[in-house]
Amino acid sequence: MNILVLDYGMGNISSVHKKIINSKDIIRVSSDRSDIKWADKIILVGVGHFKNAMKNLKNLNLLDDLNDFALIKKKLTLGICLGMQIMCDFSEEGNVSGLGWVNAKIKKFTTDNKLQFKIPHVGWNQIKIAKKNDLFNGIEESSEFYFVHSYFAEPQNKSIILNKTNYIHEFCSAFQKENIIGVQYHPEKSHDAGEIFLKNFLNL
Repeated sequence: MNILVLDYGMGNISSVHKKIINSKDIIRVSSDRSDIKWADKIILVGVGHFKNAMKNLKNLNLLDDLNDFALIKKKLTLGICLGMQIMCDFSEEGNVSGLGWVNAKIKKFTTDNKLQFKIPHVGWNQIKIAKKNDLFNGIEESSEFYFVHSYFAEPQNKSIILNKTNYIHEFCSAFQKENIIGVQYHPEKSHDAGEIFLKNFLNL
């Protein structure tokens, strides 16, 4: 398989690359449009501001190629953290539209209990496996993954939710709509469970 880790200027590329480089797949890190056509699977990594992410994708002229890859050719695409969020329709962060692949809004955590709940949500937290999926083969219910985020996805269609996590309230921490997969946590920073997840994705 040809795996593209798309570099659209939003960071955290090297951490993911290091976790998958020893796989049997051919891995490229690139922002070149031609590599989107080359790839069998794409990983969209990202940390930072939603509006900047969308601006970078537009400035790199990647939107049409990404839409063709995910929506027309329906090839597997994994979004991690901000990469998950930009797959959605709209974000309160910057009040801008995303790729629109998943009918979901990105909302900001709010709380009156600022002593107990810090925003951003940073650290280890459990996932609840809401839906059986090969991505979680070998991963136990209530496994812990690493999170760094102030915003979360709220899908309109609850049937696409794969994982739920509780922080301030229960939120969607992973979803899958056909070939489009998003996780709010960072599998590349989540030790054994994260490595298993990434291997499962590469093996799909």
